[in-house]
Amino acid sequence: MMLLEALGSAVLGLALAWAAVLRLPHRLPSRVLVLSTGVAGALFGAFVTHTALEAGHLLVVLAGALIVSAASLSLLLRPAERFRRRSATA
Repeated sequence: MMLLEALGSAVLGLALAWAAVLRLPHRLPSRVLVLSTGVAGALFGAFVTHTALEAGHLLVVLAGALIVSAASLSLLLRPAERFRRRSATA
């Protein structure tokens, strides 16, 4: 069961990261960093959720993996160019 949780969460993290790379390429760093962060975040989220709830909650573990993966991917986002403010001295 734990192998299924790990494999499923890694696939979810990879899919989420791939969607982010396709949707926001101008606001993210390199593709390799984004994909590895998505997978690592999902595996960490699955680990934390599995540890908190014990075995037998596959869908909840996958949801926890998806949430932590999305949160870690959001930390890689750069601000959009149109919202950057120039300082008064520039």
